[in-house]
Amino acid sequence: MALIHFNETGFDKALNSGAAMLVDFWATWCGPCQMLTPVMEELAEDYEGKDVIIGKVDVDENLALAQRYGVMSVPTVIFFRDGKEVGRKIGAMPAGAYSEVLDEML
Repeated sequence: MALIHFNETGFDKALNSGAAMLVDFWATWCGPCQMLTPVMEELAEDYEGKDVIIGKVDVDENLALAQRYGVMSVPTVIFFRDGKEVGRKIGAMPAGAYSEVLDEML
């Protein structure tokens, strides 16, 4: 599955699917967020065919989502399972930091 760029409607639909989710809350003006984009694309490729949804939320375009989850700085990556937050990482990290959490969720 390709990396998904969520709006609020798409995010809620994916969240309600019950699949494991990794969501990168980011902004276009954020340098570390730009560095994280290839990592998210790599993870989307690596988890192709698994019960995982990997997506991004632009906090400037989807402020209500950022507020709903208390995103105070970007990048913030939040992990969801069965529609509930199960973890988060703040700041840009290597792919392994995220895949470790995803593997535990599957």
